[in-house]
Amino acid sequence: MTSVRPSRIGARESLRALGPVAAAVMLLGIADSMANSYIVLYASNTAGLNAVQTGVFVSAAPAGSIIASFLAGRRFDHRPSRVYAVVAALAGAAGYAALLLTSSFPLMLAIGVVLTGAVGAAFPLLFAQARLKLAGSPLEPRAAPLLRSGWSLSWAIGPLFAALVVSHGGLRPVLAISAGVLVITAVAAAAAPATPARQADVDGPAQAAAASPPSGVALVLLTASVALFFAAMFAGSVALPLFVTRTMGRPESDIGLLYSACAAVEVVAAIGLTLMPARISQKWFIVASMVVFAGYFALTITGRFELVAVGQLARGIGIAVVGAAGMRYFQDVSGGAVGRATTLFANATTAGGLVAGVLAGLSNHFLGYVGTLALCGVAALVAATLFAAARVQSPDTDAVEGQHTRA
Repeated sequence: MTSVRPSRIGARESLRALGPVAAAVMLLGIADSMANSYIVLYASNTAGLNAVQTGVFVSAAPAGSIIASFLAGRRFDHRPSRVYAVVAALAGAAGYAALLLTSSFPLMLAIGVVLTGAVGAAFPLLFAQARLKLAGSPLEPRAAPLLRSGWSLSWAIGPLFAALVVSHGGLRPVLAISAGVLVITAVAAAAAPATPARQADVDGPAQAAAASPPSGVALVLLTASVALFFAAMFAGSVALPLFVTRTMGRPESDIGLLYSACAAVEVVAAIGLTLMPARISQKWFIVASMVVFAGYFALTITGRFELVAVGQLARGIGIAVVGAAGMRYFQDVSGGAVGRATTLFANATTAGGLVAGVLAGLSNHFLGYVGTLALCGVAALVAATLFAAARVQSPDTDAVEGQHTRA
């Protein structure tokens, strides 16, 4: 029998609750995109790190993010609070400010792991905060797509603003402004309404009891699928500019056009998810989007620019659906552990990015750009297969996906 949660807050109160969180997500995205667009150049040109040191330093923040997200997610489930996101944003602000004061590689490495890595933890914590506060409200199914669209939009704005700053003041002001934006992010996160004390407070005892967490095998399959999908995405982002400029002979300016087009599609697709009927299975919609994403690579390796441009439609849809619906799906099947589920999804994304850089470099060397892009397409199809194979309890019923009979 399907259990339906009663609405705890109305539409107007839902908007008031979502507003500060949405603002915090957008500000976080602007700060993150500004800093990460130029952190490599800052490390090598301003701080004077060599190539190996720069690579290690750039990997420090994602590694720190995984640790911080894991610990904060567990604490959030034990005692939900907006404080975690506030502290993460302030730690990131302190980190970017501290980088301006030193060019010592060991210190920069420590700052990356401990402070700027915390920025990555703020992202899933804000999504978890919104999920708990809006549980049972009219906006609950739409919160993740709306927040994701704001994140995508901020990544379209941030690099452009950072480029303007660099052209007038160089690299150091980019980190200074990013630190300031993170302080404002913390203020916005603090202004959000307090989260409920426990997931059961919003779901009710019956719903909390019905939502059991997925098995270990299912959890591994889901996590591996997301990590593999984003590894394909990041590795493809390494190969695409080289393929377009070197193999196809297109100007460098075309890369910016392609990425801008993809970002625009992401925003529209994420907003479109808010209109998706509840009767459509989240799981199979995510699987389908991964297959569509694989189609982007098939269009790209044709070497025809018009098809590469059309492929950005498939790329944007795949990234938006997996990024927004995927996170919500992890939350839905978490058995009430929203914080751990959200940070697990985020960490799988980060892990995919960490692996992608090395694999893309090796693949480009041994297989070439076309071979790398084709391999990314295969990886996206494998990710879809793994996601489809995971058998978990449906969020809204006590049935198990993949079974047509009930015990």
